[in-house]
This record gives sequence, C-alpha cells and structure tokens, in this order.
Amino acid sequence: MKFPTTFSLKQIAEIISSEYVGHDDFPVLGMNEIHVVEQGDIVFVDHPKYYDKALESKATIILINKHVDCPDGKALLISEDPFRDFNKLTAFFQPFVPSEQAIAVTAKIGKDTIIQPNSFVGNNVEIGDNCLIHSNVTIYDNCVIGNNVTIHAGSVLGADAFYYKKRPEGFDKLISGGRVVIKDYVDIGALCTIDKGVSGDTTIGRGTKLDNQVHVGHDTVIGEKCLIASQTGIAGCVIIEDEVTLWGQVGTNSGITIGAKAVVMGQTGVTKSVKGGKSYFGTPIEESREKLKQLAYLKQIPEIIKKIDKK
Repeated sequence: MKFPTTFSLKQIAEIISSEYVGHDDFPVLGMNEIHVVEQGDIVFVDHPKYYDKALESKATIILINKHVDCPDGKALLISEDPFRDFNKLTAFFQPFVPSEQAIAVTAKIGKDTIIQPNSFVGNNVEIGDNCLIHSNVTIYDNCVIGNNVTIHAGSVLGADAFYYKKRPEGFDKLISGGRVVIKDYVDIGALCTIDKGVSGDTTIGRGTKLDNQVHVGHDTVIGEKCLIASQTGIAGCVIIEDEVTLWGQVGTNSGITIGAKAVVMGQTGVTKSVKGGKSYFGTPIEESREKLKQLAYLKQIPEIIKKIDKK
C-alpha cells in the first residue's frame, strides 16, 4: 500500500504514539508485508524468529517490538505491539468508507460495460470496457478490473484476508488495506471469492479462467491463461505462474509457487512448491505418473498377502 503523499518518520510515529530511531524527516512512502515490501515501505515484525528477515528486507522502516541496532539507511519504529500499530496505520490510510448506493459515485465504469441488477460496486472501483457483471456480484472498494472481463452471479471480489493473531482473549484480525486486480479477458464463474491483499494486490492475470466456486486467498498472484476448475481453494500469498491448470477440488498451502504450464489433477493437495511443465496428483503432491504407480502397487498388496499365506 503506497501512501497518497510522502510522510515523515516523525509523522508516522505520532499516528501510532511510538518511539523511533532515525531522522525526523526520514521519508516513508508506504507499508507492506514482508513478501512484497519495497524501498520506502514499513514492515512489521513481532517475533524474534523473524527479526533478521525484517531488518534485512527491502523495507526501510521496521516496526518492531524490541530495541535493536538500526541498519544503515533504515529507520525503526519501536512499538509494544507492532500488529496492533500496523492495523492503526492501515485504518488511518485506508479507512472504511460506507457507500450509500449500489454503484458508488467514485466508481469508474468503462464503455459498453453492463452491470446487471442487484450488484454492488464500491468506492474507487475501476472497471474497464466491454465487461459483463452479472447479478448479485459484490465488488469491494478499490478493486481494479480490466477490459472484456466477465463475472458471474454471486461472486465476491475484495473481501478481507483470512489473517488473525491469536491472543489470550481471542483472535485479533489484521486489517486488510490491499486490492484485487483483474486483468483483461478474465472470466470468473459463479460464487467465486477473491480476497484482497493485506497491503498489496491479489492479482489474476490476463486471459485466466475461473470455474464456479473457486476461492483465491489474499496477496495471491495468478498468471496469464490459467484454467482453474470448480471448488479449488488457493491459500494466501501463492504464486501461480502462466498457463497452469488446476482441476477440481485442488487445495494449496500458503506461500508456495506452482510453475508455468504445470497441471494439477483433481483433489490434489499442493503442500509444497512444484516445478512447471509437469503433471501432479495426490496428497502430499507428487508427479502424477509416480503417484499412479504407487496406487497400482497398493492394489497388488492383497494378492501378495494371499500368496505369502499359501507358503
């Protein structure tokens, strides 16, 4: 998430009432999670296991719950609770703004685009030319949709990330301030759900097609010309490269990569990153030829036992 203008380190510290290490006028350009940070961004870290990763990341401002040596060229925000203060910043820079009508006045709708009755288009949404949005579609604030996109009935774009911190009193939600970005010539089936990024974008590439009842988690990036069949569940922060095929009821772990032109057969659990150009099957995932061989061997076990018993 990039801020509308450059803020100073001192200004950010005042918003969250924190100490800081660095010059008052140290420039702050935005805020992001560790996997998408860029120079000028804030990243938060609240566990010793990830201190080094955050301090050595591309982020130049680290929101941290411990006094540590500040790396050269960076700044620190010292907080008792970085998770809470990251939420404060998201709420400050991306506050929820109610819309009082079905298509928000700030939405931009392209030429020859059709929006069927009972659909909702939120604040600052951009929809390109020649799109067809069927009835009962919900498009949350700040989503960006390209040209020649079709979205079928009941789909929801831009719901919050499923991201919580467990505390003694219950689960504390990380506020989502990112977007959903849909490129040109994408088809989205009925009853699909595509969550927005926590601070970045959930992206579906040009020419990709989603069947009905597909879920795409926060900050996931799907490449061009992919085919994703029904009841597939894609976790957050997944990278799916170009021309991947996921057949029905595939499920993935978060933070993995599926290589270009991979084919994942139905009901496979993608438990780890896999290379492109191959076919996969099973849980845990393996190359489909190897997995099918194993299943064939398993079928032979009763006959082998019978032969052993006769000896």
